Amino acid sequence: MQIFKVGGAVRDRLLGKPVTDIDWVVVGATTEEMLAKGYRPVGADFPVFLHPKSGEEYALARTERKSGRGYGGFTFHASPEVTLEEDLIRRDLTINAMAEDDQQNLTDPYQGQRDLEARILRHVSPAFAEDPLRVLRVARFAARYAGLGFTVAPETLELMRQLSESGELEVLTAERSWKEISRALMEDQPQVFIQVLRDCGALKVLMPEVDALFGVPQPEAHHPEIDTGLHTLSVLEQSALHKQPLTVRWACLLHDLGKGLTPEEQWPRHIAHEHTGLKLIKAVNERFKAPKDCQELALLVGKYHTHSHRALELKASTLLELLQSFDVYRRPQRFEEFIAACEMDARGRKGLEQRSYPQAEYLRGAAKAAREVAVQPLLEKGFKGPELGEALKRERLKALKAYKENS
Repeated sequence: MQIFKVGGAVRDRLLGKPVTDIDWVVVGATTEEMLAKGYRPVGADFPVFLHPKSGEEYALARTERKSGRGYGGFTFHASPEVTLEEDLIRRDLTINAMAEDDQQNLTDPYQGQRDLEARILRHVSPAFAEDPLRVLRVARFAARYAGLGFTVAPETLELMRQLSESGELEVLTAERSWKEISRALMEDQPQVFIQVLRDCGALKVLMPEVDALFGVPQPEAHHPEIDTGLHTLSVLEQSALHKQPLTVRWACLLHDLGKGLTPEEQWPRHIAHEHTGLKLIKAVNERFKAPKDCQELALLVGKYHTHSHRALELKASTLLELLQSFDVYRRPQRFEEFIAACEMDARGRKGLEQRSYPQAEYLRGAAKAAREVAVQPLLEKGFKGPELGEALKRERLKALKAYKENS
């Protein structure tokens, strides 16, 4: 029985990056031996066990064979006869197919270290094309390591293209897809994730609404980058540079979907794209079963982002309507995330990345003015029920008018 550290822990140590998760492979052992040593099994179908003290995962060396469609369409074979090399060959990328023993002696049958040094993301074997989830995983690794100069090997991109055209991506469950998408959006360069998906044809399958933005022009006066797809990538890039949370990054990705529906004869203008895009944002939200907070913010940013950009010109009544839509009295954080997404939208324009966004402070001030209207005096005047709501609205409108005059 031999135990090896495998996968990401080996890769990140060799890259000089902090190691967080550690995966272990056990060669030459049976399930009975693992149980006898106090390891606890995880699930019924998988030869994976939790260490009795550390709680880390230890998997028996195994081979796998394609037996159906999609991510789950595999049968596994684990036995003491399976070698370390046989276990490593079923992994996705060469940089994830290395192992080391407790003396840090490296086992690297598929030249993962060479590809690490060359900054290449390359598949281990043709079996890569059997698992559609790997398209998303490779794009995610590209986003994670783009800053170190990593690119996807052309032959791997070709396999990803074949997978994208095979219909296998449609078999992925919403939960598995969202797990990869959400992790990728939180990487250092999430725009690379979207670009790689587009390069291999997967974006057209998974998010046709986002793919449709590429090649759609916008007015150069407002958008020097012109192309709406490139603008979306830039907004996503800004959201990562400014360390925004997942909710904001998701909203940044989807905020301009309506522009993909504009008839060509109306280009480069996109009249009412905020409203036409809502059904598309809703469709993408539902397709991936995005968490409720991500869904809500994406729809609100899609609908109101141009309000934010024109905040200084808005009438007090429009400002009030905006604040009411966000329920800023009970959910101030959501409005703060809306402002952040709109600022990323403004910064995601070629040459304007450093331009200040005074609308942010103006909107925060408006929210503060509306929130400071006290309810107690209205209750003392006898207002209640719907009448109280209307009176509160009138007072908040007064407060916003005063705020506008003094700003």
